[in-house]
Amino acid sequence: MNLYIRFFDDECVVTSIEEALEFIRTFQGFKVTPDFEDDFRQYAEGDVMYPKRYKVRSRIYFIVIKTMAATLEEFKANGKHNAGEGSGEPATILVKPKDIIEQRLNEVTPGWYEGFINFKRVVFNPETGKCDYVDTSFSAITKAWSPMDCYNRLVDYARSRDDVDERSQFPSPRGKNFKYEYIGLKPLSAVSI
Repeated sequence: MNLYIRFFDDECVVTSIEEALEFIRTFQGFKVTPDFEDDFRQYAEGDVMYPKRYKVRSRIYFIVIKTMAATLEEFKANGKHNAGEGSGEPATILVKPKDIIEQRLNEVTPGWYEGFINFKRVVFNPETGKCDYVDTSFSAITKAWSPMDCYNRLVDYARSRDDVDERSQFPSPRGKNFKYEYIGLKPLSAVSI
């Protein structure tokens, strides 16, 4: 198992713990202590496959990732580290779930979408004389260019209604309170916005 180490723009793939410690000793402001060395060896030799970060100073860290890649070029070309290869575990891709969701939302696929939002609607409570936030579900079938366009159309329509106060709070399109399903290109007989 090799180790990928990165500290700002300094990065490398090493094949041994000694090489890794030698590289880490070059980090300005970081001292390799016996406690750090023990912890690092335990991580490198252990079965734990997740990346690990070590603190250099306040809000400054370096990261260590176990990989099957033999060179830095191979590691970067793969765009992933194959830590689980050969062990039956899936390889971990170094892409954040947030980025994947963002990609899916903005993927242009024109057609009909069934969208659903759950938002906080401001409703006047006559008993207290104050306004309350009430969970409100809204769904519609809309013609859109992408899931994000579907979301925008749902929110725009809900905001334009007279019974929805302008102080109402709408969910993020990336959250669990917005769902959509691509229906297709053919128009439906259902009501749409």
